[in-house]
Amino acid sequence: MHAHRGAPLKFAENTVPGFVCAIEAGADFIELDLGVARDGALVVSHDPWLKPEGTLLRDVTGEEARARGCALLEDVLELAGRGGFGFNLEVKSFPDRPELAPAPERFAEMVAGAVRAWGLERRSLIQSFDFRVTRAMRRIAPELPCAALWEGEPRAAAEIAAEAETDAVSVAWRLVDGSWFDGARAAGVETLVWTVNGERAWEQALAWGAEAIITDDAAGLVEYLGARGL
Repeated sequence: MHAHRGAPLKFAENTVPGFVCAIEAGADFIELDLGVARDGALVVSHDPWLKPEGTLLRDVTGEEARARGCALLEDVLELAGRGGFGFNLEVKSFPDRPELAPAPERFAEMVAGAVRAWGLERRSLIQSFDFRVTRAMRRIAPELPCAALWEGEPRAAAEIAAEAETDAVSVAWRLVDGSWFDGARAAGVETLVWTVNGERAWEQALAWGAEAIITDDAAGLVEYLGARGL
């Protein structure tokens, strides 16, 4: 179970207090988004700009982003000692807006370097919508598992994984059904599904065989699974 951007039902998303809340609730992974500041600092942010003013991350330093309420990746990786949970790191790269992020290969190098520096290779998963990033990560850091994020037209998991050169696909909940998961299992592709909230949706995802559920309600899902002995 992956805590989507921490604990957004209780804390601002992508913040250290939210991640701590998710960890304490028993999340298997904390999921976060990464952008890059002007000085190369890896900033935890879903968007390539700061809210609410809209200043681009690429126009500020990491310390300036931190002063405006953003966490840096190092702030989150420091939480590793709180348990054996993993880090699901989404690399926010924009093929149509190359000015908003480093080149995909450079971005992959930066993220891999940070994970290696903290010795968290066995506890990290890299995911991205930009398959240039996942393909680069395969070359640069083959020890790091990667997942291809997908929210486009429905496609077989095997096709997505082959294009992205990954062993896993992280897919939007609205796109899947039982047959999609059947096909993924038959092809040996690991599956994550997002963003799945509420007991009815959790029950359905489990029945279909989702291997990992990404949710906004980590505490609720942990309680749900525990009540069912899962």
